Amino acid sequence: TKIPLDDQKPYQMLAAGNTIGVFQLEGAGMTRYLKELQPTNIEDIIVMISLYRPGTLDAGMIPRFIARKHGRETVTYLHPKLEPILKSTYGIMIYQEQLMQMAQIIAGFTLGEADILRKAIGKKIRKLLQEQRNKFLEGAERNKVSKKTAEELWKLVEPFDRYGFNRSHAAAYAIVAFQTAWLKAYYPIEFMASLLNAEAKNVERIAFLVAECKKENITVLPPDINESDAGFTVRDDQHIRFGLGAIKNVGHNIVSVITEERGQT
Repeated sequence: TKIPLDDQKPYQMLAAGNTIGVFQLEGAGMTRYLKELQPTNIEDIIVMISLYRPGTLDAGMIPRFIARKHGRETVTYLHPKLEPILKSTYGIMIYQEQLMQMAQIIAGFTLGEADILRKAIGKKIRKLLQEQRNKFLEGAERNKVSKKTAEELWKLVEPFDRYGFNRSHAAAYAIVAFQTAWLKAYYPIEFMASLLNAEAKNVERIAFLVAECKKENITVLPPDINESDAGFTVRDDQHIRFGLGAIKNVGHNIVSVITEERGQT
């Protein structure tokens, strides 16, 4: 089944804070920001995965992005040529690819030269960075970009090692995150049963997921020697039966004997 990336049901679920089990998007901090963001498209998810890291959190970039998405902060560009590059992120430079495109458009860098700039920033090579700064300012001047604007842009470049992220990497994660959210939105009980099976040996996590099921009006029935299988199983659209294999100190062999014996009666 091809999952449509414009299906709003998963986005609405994430916007409501229902993120448990969703790849890359579970967690109190991320959930809070998703509720504030109210994501509506895959680009929003790509941005959140890119921004939810120490450097960007320290720089307050997520609140800025959210404010700009909802029109509470004006979207501005240091130079008109940057709009096509930064429009999808509301004027905020987030991705390494955006940095490289900016160096191309503003300073006339080739793609190879822009990649050298990216590496110099990522590895914090001071000598190389200074060389790149001079090259950037000279290229900007040749392209008739004012010195003041070029220097303002360079101020964005220098700290980029703290938060610049590879968009293609984030996009791959975001696709899996959305697919996971889609499955949870449309098959909630099967999704929760799968989560419980994945965490079957983690007692604390099982307790947490059972409580989460209750919030979603799903009842996890207690283990039953006459009905439980080895794993958690879906009984109907509101009930999951606890798996025998998830009971502490109950080994795989005894579970196999029980289920085999039951099958013969």
